[in-house]
Parts: sequence; structure tokens; C-alpha cells
Amino acid sequence: MARDPDWTLIRSFLAVLRAGSLSEAARRLRLAQPTLGRHIAALEADLGQALFTRAPAGLVPTGAALAMRPMAEAMEQAAVALLRAAEGADDPARGTVRITASEVMGAQVLPPILAVLQARHPGLVLELALQNRAGDLLRRDADIAVRMFRPKQEALLARRLGRVGLGLYAHRDYVARHGVPSSVAELGRFHVIGFDRDDGSARAVAAGTLPIDRTLFRVRSDSDLAQAALLRAGLGIGAMQHRLAEAVPELVPVLADEVRLGLEVWLAMHEDQRGNAAVRAAFEVLAEGLGTWVEKQEPA
Repeated sequence: MARDPDWTLIRSFLAVLRAGSLSEAARRLRLAQPTLGRHIAALEADLGQALFTRAPAGLVPTGAALAMRPMAEAMEQAAVALLRAAEGADDPARGTVRITASEVMGAQVLPPILAVLQARHPGLVLELALQNRAGDLLRRDADIAVRMFRPKQEALLARRLGRVGLGLYAHRDYVARHGVPSSVAELGRFHVIGFDRDDGSARAVAAGTLPIDRTLFRVRSDSDLAQAALLRAGLGIGAMQHRLAEAVPELVPVLADEVRLGLEVWLAMHEDQRGNAAVRAAFEVLAEGLGTWVEKQEPA
């Protein structure tokens, strides 16, 4: 390159790469389209090669653009981490904290705990990213992770908060229509709700303690929230945390004596964040709230 990398140009490059057109990328960045076009032209001039070619459907990235993408996204993540650190530098209870959790934990367990966190530290800006795959704390995808398995990455500060029990449940209307299996071996005769392609999700891993696989499931989704909705709608038999199932009176346990699943609950953050007061404060409130929630769970 003729000069040092310009983050403004890299940011514009990523926006065009993701949007597929100058007009949409300009809208997302709140820039004028000619300005964005100049950014791309300047970056191409610095690199000495084209990054996009025009096509009827929009702009198509070249091989050089695709090769640059991982490094550009790493710069983006570093810039976000820098801003978070700067936001929390003056006030110990101020700054942005990004938390990642599974869909079920993020949608059904964390909200009241986050309400307590906000009440105690109103200067925090909270970001909640829901995904069933584990977010990578080492790449700064999040500041804090709520995980339903023991973290294996090094350089993490992790705290085990306990274990929650899961079991198989079905809506009483489904039971009235189809009955219930008398053994695990009979599950194949029923409509079982389970994962589609993501056999690495926490609930899929827990279910892996049983002699079952994807072929057993006659109703499939990789979304835990969708699975829970399908279960509540009476489409079949599926796994759910005991306490969450107890909140739905229409659900009845299935094979309660034979199927006893469990998930460990862990809270983790990168060890470099121990000096970030905002992240540390959020970590402690989450640990307190989740610890209380875990204590109320039926043992697996």
C-alpha cells in the first residue's frame, strides 16, 4: 500500500461487501453515495487492484476482496473493543458491555437479571447477542458469555454456576391424540422435536447422552425458541428445562424416570477484561442472578 491503512476506507469496504451495492452501503453508513464511491476508489488505488466488479444484481467482490474480508473484520472487532474500553475508562460503571447467550437463556432467563443490572448500573449500555453456537471471546465477539457447557478456550476467566435439569415434555393435547412412549426405544413411533443441522447446540449435546440422532426427529429446527414454540403448540415431544416447562401448565413430562438430562451453566469473560470495571460489574451481577436462578432448578 502507498500509505498506512485508513480505517474509514476499510469500514466503507466492509459495508459495500455486506450490502452488495453502493446505494445500500451508503444508506447503512449514512454517507452520500459519491463519498462512498470515492472511498472504494481510494482503497483500490492504495492496493493497486480492483475490489469489486459491476453486475446486473449489484457489485460482486473480487478474489482480492474476499481474501481481505477476515482481516478487515478483525480490524472492525478491534475498533469496537477499543471504543468499549474507552467508554468505561472514566466511570467504573459506564460503558458498553456485550453479552452472548443461547436463545433460551437470552430470551427467557436473562431479561430480569439484566433489569437488575441496569438498575444498579444505569450508565451501562447493554448488548445481548443470542446464538446457540458459542461466541468467541478471544476474538472479542462479546465481553461476557453465558454458556451451557464448560469453556475450553484458554485465557478465559470462567465461573461454574451450577447445573440445570432438562427433561422430555409434550403438550397434553398431543398426549391425548397420540399417547406417550413407555420407553426410550418407543420414541421413534412418536413425533419428536429436535435439531436439524446444528448438532453442536447445547440441548443437542445434552440429548446426545441418549441413543438418538437426527433421524429420530420428525419435527426439526436449529432454533431453541422455535423448538419450544413447536412443543407448546402440540407438535410433538421435545426437551425443555424443568423450570421453564413448569411455567406452561399444558406441558406434561414424558419418560421422566428414564430421561434425565442436564446442562452446566458457566459465565466467562476474557482475562484481559478483569481491569474493565464495566465488564466486571456486569459479570458479578450476572453471576449473582444466574446463581440464584440455578439454585431453584430441579437437580438433573
